[in-house]
Amino acid sequence: MYEQDYIMRLIKEIIRSLLKLLFNIDTDSPTKDLLSEKEQKTTLEKLLDMIDEGEINKAENELSNLTESGDHKYLEVALLFYSYLNEKNDAFLEEHRFSREEISMGLKSVISQYGLGSVAEAFLTEL
Repeated sequence: MYEQDYIMRLIKEIIRSLLKLLFNIDTDSPTKDLLSEKEQKTTLEKLLDMIDEGEINKAENELSNLTESGDHKYLEVALLFYSYLNEKNDAFLEEHRFSREEISMGLKSVISQYGLGSVAEAFLTEL
């Protein structure tokens, strides 16, 4: 239980830090309302709906396809995606065959795609 809480806090802090450093967004509660472009909001809403429907792996695969382009607007979408997913309780994640560790791994992967792997390592080395 405590380990899961610790992982959850680390994920939250790396997302919060990257939003501040890269997008000048300072918030404790990252939401889709932070996005400025309609396309980003629509994309994120679709992905979040998939999470809510339990299609976490499918949503993460779609996100991965989007971030392959290297377009920074999708990094912002990815950070908000993982923030939302991280807020789900352990029972929800377990029910849909997902874990906090998979959230951490997915976040590390996305951050690395954008050349920020050392930042991810600084925060998430213990995971």
